Amino acid sequence: MSVIIPHEFADLLTREKKAYAHLALVLKDGTPHVTPIWFEWDGTHIVVNTARGRIKDKVMRRHPNVAVSITDPAEPERYMQIRGRVVEETEDGAWEKICDLREKYRGDRNFKRVPGQVRVIYKILPERVYAE
Repeated sequence: MSVIIPHEFADLLTREKKAYAHLALVLKDGTPHVTPIWFEWDGTHIVVNTARGRIKDKVMRRHPNVAVSITDPAEPERYMQIRGRVVEETEDGAWEKICDLREKYRGDRNFKRVPGQVRVIYKILPERVYAE
């Protein structure tokens, strides 16, 4: 079941805000792994993109429960923490999505294509939201 994003924090999810997210995962040995990520909000899911074989890819395939924090770039004490789970994974459209994310954060679509690299999209369904 998805949760409602508090209206007064919904701007953190917009393309215009360009807020980075931090994705928290739990590794096999039980230690946390946190990494800054580009993301998109599709109205229901936090959409992230990574490459096959990277830590994010390996862990989310094995353990779909994740946490994401999103901080307001203009007001760092204002943030939202989202706990949820990966509900979809696909390679379809993943190259286009990483170029879209590049445009959101960098202003151009020139994401460097690495030979042999396979991109993948993960959709995270929020289940709990804490905002301050």
